[in-house]
Amino acid sequence: MSQRDKNKLSDRFGISILQQSNKLRGLERRNFLKKSLGMAGALTASGLSSKALADSQNTPPNVPTWTKSLGTGVLTNPYGQPSKYEAHVQRRTVDWLTADRIASISFTPLGDIKGIITPSGVVFERYHAGVPEIDPQQHQLMIHGMVERPIILTMNELMRFPSVSMVRFLECPANGGMEWRGAQMDKLQFTHGMLSCCEWTGVLLSTLLEEVGLEKGASWILAEGADGAHMSRSIPMEKALDDALIVFAQNGEALRPEQGYPVRLLNPGWEGNTSIKWLRRLEVGDKPWHHREETSKYTDLMPDGSAREFTFVQECNSVVTFPCPEKPLSTPGKYFVEGLAWSGRGRIRHVDISFDGGVSWREARFTSEVTPRALTRFGLEWDWDGSPALIQSRAVDDTGYVQPTLGQLKAVRGTNSIYHKNGIHTWKVSSSGAVSNVQIS
Repeated sequence: MSQRDKNKLSDRFGISILQQSNKLRGLERRNFLKKSLGMAGALTASGLSSKALADSQNTPPNVPTWTKSLGTGVLTNPYGQPSKYEAHVQRRTVDWLTADRIASISFTPLGDIKGIITPSGVVFERYHAGVPEIDPQQHQLMIHGMVERPIILTMNELMRFPSVSMVRFLECPANGGMEWRGAQMDKLQFTHGMLSCCEWTGVLLSTLLEEVGLEKGASWILAEGADGAHMSRSIPMEKALDDALIVFAQNGEALRPEQGYPVRLLNPGWEGNTSIKWLRRLEVGDKPWHHREETSKYTDLMPDGSAREFTFVQECNSVVTFPCPEKPLSTPGKYFVEGLAWSGRGRIRHVDISFDGGVSWREARFTSEVTPRALTRFGLEWDWDGSPALIQSRAVDDTGYVQPTLGQLKAVRGTNSIYHKNGIHTWKVSSSGAVSNVQIS
């Protein structure tokens, strides 16, 4: 980042970047297509060697064997599953991270996700007491406390209210938190995999609060889950009346058990731990319920021993998803570098990519819809000459907040926290094409 950019940094790491031209680099794209990898290079890049292809009877000009017989029929698998050739696309855990899997987390395979929607089957998991098995016919949602008309709703009654759908990301505040003091995870799945983005369908919490009526002075809501930990969080009324959603469906189907079936709370753009799963009650009050919660979830320890309190919003962030340790480069040539950006503050406005560790930057283009508090995909053509490279991405949201460098982040926050690590991430590409995780301040 130039000195001029640094001088514009505010205490929120926000800078006003001069609007650059949004013209797509037509010449660069044409060159990219003209200098394509070619058949052999493309096949090698996809993991198939030329020898393997030559030995295969299923490659052109031969007629593939699977065209010479009938395939499986309708309803062979009534619900459906991914192809067996995609079996590697799955959630994974870090064995040493937690003592057991009952109070643990699994990670989304971000490097394998196409587009911005995370399939329900690989959305990251976070448990405090395992997954409860809940009969929706016996589950009810209670809204009480400082309300005029307390109510207990069955699932059928809840779904009679007007519903809405929204595409929003969900992120654990500890995403990347293992790396505050240095790079240690060897996969994108483990550096950024506490992140997903889905279409969520449910009833706006504001609709239910209008139904029960708020008493004067009501300013907080305690949301409590029906898991063995009775997981609970205090939610400010401003968020509850804004875009908080009582969710019963995800990506067009009922919530998965690990995502809160039959009903959960979603606070778009906020720490994932506030989006209580297996929601059983909402208690309205005039203050947060500190004594009932893990207070540390609301605070970030600072270098001087003080703590930032109620750091709900997930700050502007981004990461390059190709290349990455799971998706290395094969041979020098033309590649399309891709990544994801997101901000709990609103929409992503701009993303730059650097191939020299932040010395110089090139503007990326968006390759997906740009939706507030959702993942945004970006990409850029790159002609790799086989030299070592340091790949970074830097995102800016529509509030003017700029994703900080690790040095800028640590200068303000220190290294005592495990939460809200949104510093610029660096992948080191070796001359062999292998990709590793490194840190640059």
